[in-house]
Amino acid sequence: MKKHLDVAHDKMKKTVDAFYHALSTLRTGRANPTLISEINVDYYGMPTPLSQLGQINVVEGKQLVFKPFDNSVLKDTEKAIFNANIGLTPQNDGIVIRVNVPSLTQETRKEIAKQVSKLAEEAKVAARNVRREINDHIKADEEISEDVEKKALDQVQKLTDETIKSIDSIASDKTKEIMTV
Repeated sequence: MKKHLDVAHDKMKKTVDAFYHALSTLRTGRANPTLISEINVDYYGMPTPLSQLGQINVVEGKQLVFKPFDNSVLKDTEKAIFNANIGLTPQNDGIVIRVNVPSLTQETRKEIAKQVSKLAEEAKVAARNVRREINDHIKADEEISEDVEKKALDQVQKLTDETIKSIDSIASDKTKEIMTV
């Protein structure tokens, strides 16, 4: 029984971590390196994240500056940022790429808040899928008595409820951050 609960706990934690990471890529009106760090650039035939191709720094709180280790990727990087469809326009000066992060309009804030809700719902579905998977394993385990099985299923449900509550709390905090002007 303990092994099932440990697996459930690990998978639920990974679900929350993945949700938190997904939120870090959303614009909040402030420059944040994670906005562009995961954008893939074709580097010698391999899609490579920007974070592996150079340094991303925040300048004056409103601008991201990408300084590549190899200047030959500047044009491809500029095109990849533009094509990422994140509402940011890169400016290539031949040495670095600057990306101004404009303040968000009220309409944009509402749109991003909707994305937060969508990501939260996806994370909750993932947590429920983990619950279903673990419950199936517990029910299939023939070494467990009925009483122990019922207790384990209750514990998995409690863990699921805690995970969903955590996801809701994180989503609420992120929405407040986004909606704050």
